[in-house]
Amino acid sequence: MPTSSVGLLAGLLLALVAAIGGFGYFLLAVVLGAIGLGVGALLEGKLDLAALTGGRGRG
Repeated sequence: MPTSSVGLLAGLLLALVAAIGGFGYFLLAVVLGAIGLGVGALLEGKLDLAALTGGRGRG
């Protein structure tokens, strides 16, 4: 699935959450979506946290 289609789907879902649940639920959906994006990028290898955690520079 192209990235633009995924972005469109995510935007539509966030708009639906905002319309039904209000601003608080919209913010919760955005935060959870950002966490999911980070975990997905980490698992795909597109995000490297070695620089933040000390990495493999020890030993």
